[in-house]
Amino acid sequence: MPGPLLRSLALAVLLPLAASAAGDRVENFALLDEQGRFHELYYHSDAEAIVLFVQGNGCPIARNAFPILHELRRELPDVVFLGLNANPQDDRQSVAAEVREYGIEIPILIDETQLVAEALGVTRTAEALLIDPEGWRIVYRGPVDDRLSYGTQRPATRHYLREALEAHRDGRPVEKPVRDPRGCLLFLPDADPAGHAEISYAEEVAPILARRCQACHRSGGVAPWAMTRYEMVRGWSPMMREMIRTRRMPPWHADPRFGRFANDLSLTDEEKKTLVHWIEAGAPRGEGPDPLKEAPPPPPAEWALGEPDLVLELPAQEIPATGVVPYRYEEVEIPLEEDVWIRAVEIQPSNTRAMHHGTANILLPRGHERPRVEGPNFVRGLFAGYVPGRNPEPLPEGTGFFLPAGSRLRFQLHYNTTGREETDQPRMALYFSREPLAHELKIGAAGSFRFRIPPRRKDHPEVAEEIIDRDIVVYRLTPHMHFRGKAMRYEAHYPDGSAEVLLSVPRYDFNWQRQYVLEEPKVLPAGTRLVCHAVFDNSKQNPANPDPQASVEFGEQSWDEMLFGYFLYRDLEEGLALADPP
Repeated sequence: MPGPLLRSLALAVLLPLAASAAGDRVENFALLDEQGRFHELYYHSDAEAIVLFVQGNGCPIARNAFPILHELRRELPDVVFLGLNANPQDDRQSVAAEVREYGIEIPILIDETQLVAEALGVTRTAEALLIDPEGWRIVYRGPVDDRLSYGTQRPATRHYLREALEAHRDGRPVEKPVRDPRGCLLFLPDADPAGHAEISYAEEVAPILARRCQACHRSGGVAPWAMTRYEMVRGWSPMMREMIRTRRMPPWHADPRFGRFANDLSLTDEEKKTLVHWIEAGAPRGEGPDPLKEAPPPPPAEWALGEPDLVLELPAQEIPATGVVPYRYEEVEIPLEEDVWIRAVEIQPSNTRAMHHGTANILLPRGHERPRVEGPNFVRGLFAGYVPGRNPEPLPEGTGFFLPAGSRLRFQLHYNTTGREETDQPRMALYFSREPLAHELKIGAAGSFRFRIPPRRKDHPEVAEEIIDRDIVVYRLTPHMHFRGKAMRYEAHYPDGSAEVLLSVPRYDFNWQRQYVLEEPKVLPAGTRLVCHAVFDNSKQNPANPDPQASVEFGEQSWDEMLFGYFLYRDLEEGLALADPP
């Protein structure tokens, strides 16, 4: 095991020191605020400056500073003001209550792992950090003014933060860029780096990676590199730290406060701390075997759900190098001589670079009436879909899609050009039930076709709503927007006047269009209003935005927008059942 000197040298090579003094660079991070809204520090690169104020519930010095911060915020609209709460005794609900009671106008970012506070060298509340987005350097850190101290209050003679803001605006150095804060001490139990070097790679780190990451980070997986051995992990460890701190990995975007999901990919707070602290200690190898090397996961199977009962192959699709590719439609016969129930389905493109999405609708044979669904007409008969980042999942036990003999499937295929000519050969795998199923599944949606997103707007809200007209059981929720999609929240407003949030996605990512599988199915009684609140970012701060100057409306292409809150469900009453399943 390397000695303290070698560990210190490794840490110095891998990572910068904590940002504790003026001139230090602040690394990017992302947190949710007390309302569950997503904030990423570097998103504010267009601001004149950023003020990060350390808040803590119950601290009188912090409470008394907010009127001054509110005054500065109104005077300086080009400066972004954010709060930071790293108190282990505070949570989002209690911080939200503090915000309401004291009329706080500034979002309070909740640092539940304390990793941001540790990186910034924060030790007390009521400290203000003035950050210059040009280079992300700390310009000033210290108290807001000299008005408040422990148990005393007097008229201010020095307005430190205001003076620092004026100096920054004028291009002058701050007179004294670091001053001791006067606030309540934070309890930071894991901030001592001496203990981080004792984290075991073999017993603590590797099991987390195997459990949470190797499904994608393996040989033949969708991730760009494989966690096959310690040396690979150590080489990528600085990037892993950045991905964890900015919440880009693992690719799971649901707010943990609302709902529980069976396919949750997120890291726990303890897992985040273990990984980041180990990386910041220099990613020490330590003693013991290398579990990632000795027990690698098997390479991905051809089909994620095993050998299918039937594979349908679509005609090869030729995609030009450039230009707009109109939606393509292909109808495929299903070679079945008898009715079947489908317990699982997977659509698989051969060229994931080019396929934007693919969907399949059931076309029933003559004499069969298409069942009605909750949502717009186009979702009637919607059967399966492929979008980037979505893993195929088996359907809920005892449920499935009913396919009468003679049915056909109508595929809608949407391709993007890549700069070179491409070919795609889509396939669909069908898995049959071996026993009768009680419930027929349907796909519904709350959708909006009439909206307009103004140019350069960072936070443009829109709403889609669907009134449920019969009792249903919901199994999965799937938000869908395009490049300008920023956030979506599903709310159920029940006939008795109560309401609840079923799912909140504070940071929607078009590249990872997850379906969120409810751990416990949710019954929505007839008369429930399912409301999807969406937020769009049509500004230049959105790196995926095709054109911030455009006024955007509903459309099928990726540079247009959509607003659909899909849900997989069944009617509460018993469905069809096959007497003689295949």
